[in-house]
Amino acid sequence: MKDGFIKIACATPDVRVADCRYNADRIIALIYEAHSKGVKLVCFPELAVTGYTCGDLFLQEALLRSAKQELVRIIRETEALDIVSVIGVPLAVCGKLYNCAVVVNRGKAIGAVAKQHIPNYSEFYEARHFTPAADGLCAEVPLADGYSVHLEETVFICKELPELVFGVEICEDLWVSAPPSELLAGAGAVLIFNLSASDEVIGKADYRRTLIRGRSGSLSCAYAYTDVGIGESTQDMVFAGHNIIAENGSVLAESKAFSSGLTIADIDIQKLGYERRRMNTFTAVSPVNTACFSLTIEETSLDRVFPRTPFVPTDKQALDSRCEEILTMQAVGLMTRMRHIGCKTAVLGLSGGLDSTLALIVTVHAFDMLGLDRSGIHAITMPCFGTTDRTYHNACLLAKAYGVTLTEINICASVMQHLEDIGHSPDVHDVTYENAQARERTQVLMDKANQLGGIVIGTGDLSELALGWATYNGDHMSMYAVNTSIPKTLVRWLVHYEAEISGDDLQNALLDVLDTPVSPELLPPEENDAISQKTEDIVGPYELHDFFLYHMLRYGFSPAKIYRIACLSFAGAYSGAVILKWLKTFCRRFFSQQFKRSCLPDGPKVGTVSLSPRGDWRMPSDASAAVWLRELEEIG
Repeated sequence: MKDGFIKIACATPDVRVADCRYNADRIIALIYEAHSKGVKLVCFPELAVTGYTCGDLFLQEALLRSAKQELVRIIRETEALDIVSVIGVPLAVCGKLYNCAVVVNRGKAIGAVAKQHIPNYSEFYEARHFTPAADGLCAEVPLADGYSVHLEETVFICKELPELVFGVEICEDLWVSAPPSELLAGAGAVLIFNLSASDEVIGKADYRRTLIRGRSGSLSCAYAYTDVGIGESTQDMVFAGHNIIAENGSVLAESKAFSSGLTIADIDIQKLGYERRRMNTFTAVSPVNTACFSLTIEETSLDRVFPRTPFVPTDKQALDSRCEEILTMQAVGLMTRMRHIGCKTAVLGLSGGLDSTLALIVTVHAFDMLGLDRSGIHAITMPCFGTTDRTYHNACLLAKAYGVTLTEINICASVMQHLEDIGHSPDVHDVTYENAQARERTQVLMDKANQLGGIVIGTGDLSELALGWATYNGDHMSMYAVNTSIPKTLVRWLVHYEAEISGDDLQNALLDVLDTPVSPELLPPEENDAISQKTEDIVGPYELHDFFLYHMLRYGFSPAKIYRIACLSFAGAYSGAVILKWLKTFCRRFFSQQFKRSCLPDGPKVGTVSLSPRGDWRMPSDASAAVWLRELEEIG
């Protein structure tokens, strides 16, 4: 439960219709199995104790009495387990029969919730037996052997971890226009359990999955849907045991059709709490009745997978689709800006590196959308002290392949003059030496844009902005920054996608750009014209920094939590010590370099993480990183 991770399960037992003892045995066995696997909360299907398809047998006293007796046996035999179980059972109250979920914890039935919407259409005829829960339903229901349970609309709160709150709805309650889960989530529930008995017909599984994903997304919650399966009567229906656990719009775990047993997932209640705080449109309501349960606070053994590249889909088809969409969004942003200001000329510095290559690709697409001749794109290569033949050659190849205007302006003399003017020795290769080149390049681009009546296209990406890896008023500045919300790991795939759909000459140039080490090329090359200044050797691997950036900004994860999941995700690639080193670097640089982000040029947002001071990220430039760094120092 450390870091907000809770292991939950949907449990579909094999059943025998109307055989409560057999069903209780299967339920108890699955509770023990769930506990052995570290599960803290487990949910069973609708009417799991009796079976869903009992028909008119639900009106028989013998069945109802047996159901209560077996429920009490389940409570007793799982009393010693540190787990919460949600179990479906029919309960008779004041001459009415209710379809209920009973919540069991440490030898007690701590509360019961009744189904609100009773289907009585098509193959369903529940209204023949059950009464819908009405507003104000509140009763103490005797079970057996002195046990009882309070029946009322309730949210359940963990004493030891108050942010762990769950609510319960039953089957049809999900499918209606205003489900109970809306009220439960508004009352604080970050987890909704649904006890269901949904029969299987063609196409229903896809619809069910879409519905549950959507519900978890709209309520910023985890949604655990537990379905009945094998053993229910097939007189008129077939049940597939289709269990689904979703979190904030994404499916975490799903059972195979026509299977039984446990479907387990690690949900993150801290992440869900952050999402609700972030969205001021999330509606809180007056709390409904509450009941408390107890769990031992301990670290959850995580089975959850955190992709190494959270900005990049792992599925090739999804990745290609994402790349096409992003390139279009970037190009539309630039096209709209150029059309608005009546501009037909674009100027960009083309270094032969990744970022400037992507900026060129986007600019070409924008010009094609506008129906403008590509010769209006002025790619300027500005060799200086650190330029290598490889990057220079690639810049020339790219300009030729795309049919844009290439201009070479060697800035060595002007930079040397500037260094002389300020009294700085060119033999001292410090930050002044480097930034003098970056600022000279930006001056050339700005003045050429004025000369040509065009705008300067920015090339810097999101990862560089997060680390402040840009020269203030140098490559940090432009007139429209097309890569401003593209992280470095995604830049690489966007260029790769463009290479895949391009002709041979362009493809070869793009692939060589991808194979070139990332570098600002501000220091003289080594022997054999090799790049001497490799960015990732200085600030750390971009795949790590993008991972840190995503989880810190998108979900507000603490440094210790980011470290924990990074160690899981990058096991075998980086040691814990290496990850910790670069995470400290990330935190230091992220805080100290905010002043650069406070005055960024315009640029299109294309993903859920952005550092625009006018959009997603507002942070004082003098904020302290002490809290974040102190947490990391405690790790080591």
